[in-house]
Amino acid sequence: MTATEHESTLTPANQNTEQSEVLWFVAHTRPRCEKKLVEFCEREGFQTTLPLYKSVKKYRGKTMTFHKPLFPGYVFLRLVQEQSRKVYQSDYVANLLDVVDQQLFQQQLGDILEALETQYEIFLAPQIITGSRVKIKSGPLRGMEGFVENRTGMTLVQLRLDFIGQAAAVKMEATELELI
Repeated sequence: MTATEHESTLTPANQNTEQSEVLWFVAHTRPRCEKKLVEFCEREGFQTTLPLYKSVKKYRGKTMTFHKPLFPGYVFLRLVQEQSRKVYQSDYVANLLDVVDQQLFQQQLGDILEALETQYEIFLAPQIITGSRVKIKSGPLRGMEGFVENRTGMTLVQLRLDFIGQAAAVKMEATELELI
């Protein structure tokens, strides 16, 4: 279930099935049900796209590679309007969203799938911007909360931590932070 397996779903939406147009839909899944929804849809004959990225973890000398959803909680579907009811009734879907601009969505999804085929490291970028309240999730300051004071480039964040009425600024990688 890699991005390339689903690349064929990016065909123009001019195909007619039962005189209805095939459209993009975004399925908001229940927690950790993305791959289960893809399996369900494939059994039903529905086209799915689930962009996955590689996550490499080391456990006691072993290196494990996982394929995780790039957009946790979302699966992209190509369906005829009537088929959407069947997908919505599955136990894996919390909500089924309509895509307003079909052409733009298809272009952007195609670009993401193409990027996943490169050797670049791809991951979901949190929306950490100036003023965001964040929590440090790793390192010696783990668990502390603060506000993003400034952002330098793609990865470096200046974080304001308030101690006893005083503020200290710390520069750290954005990947070490999570929004709260």
